[in-house]
Amino acid sequence: MNKFIYLFILFFSLVNIHSFAKENIMILKLKHGEVKIELYPEKAPNHVKRFKDLANQGKYDNVVFHRVIDGFMAQTGDVKFGNTSSSNFNLSLAGTGGSDLPDLKAEFSDIPHTRGILSAARSADPNSANSQFFICFQSSPHLDRQYSVFGKVIKGMEFVDMIKKGDPNSGSVSDPDKIITLRSK
Repeated sequence: MNKFIYLFILFFSLVNIHSFAKENIMILKLKHGEVKIELYPEKAPNHVKRFKDLANQGKYDNVVFHRVIDGFMAQTGDVKFGNTSSSNFNLSLAGTGGSDLPDLKAEFSDIPHTRGILSAARSADPNSANSQFFICFQSSPHLDRQYSVFGKVIKGMEFVDMIKKGDPNSGSVSDPDKIITLRSK
């Protein structure tokens, strides 16, 4: 009987771990291919929840990568001014907007800003992140413990590398690439 109980508990635990892991995988579709992202709810629960909620509501669909600096990062997520299918779309304002939800408090962690990390974009105020985020092209240790890391690209980083780059100084992109869709797996 003890063996049966042990096997039942083991099976139940494995099913729960698989379900939990699947809930924290996102698929970002870009024009060059699909990008698989793993989220870190244990490190940044509020940022992960906001990201998943906006993504699963379709708010990130058709949002441009408005600031892309080669060798540094690609920034997107301005759901107010950066959505090409919205009447509010304004490329010159993209990067200044967010969602209608309140800003998030910082959730800094010990996770370093290495290649493929997703982190919350914000203003000078550490508690001003809302909907925008960036993906690091390479390690950027100067951002560590300054921005809220909430995920990492685990497959398809080569497609992130293909996002159209912007001005070498400002990163602003004319005719930018955009998110096709972003959803939970």
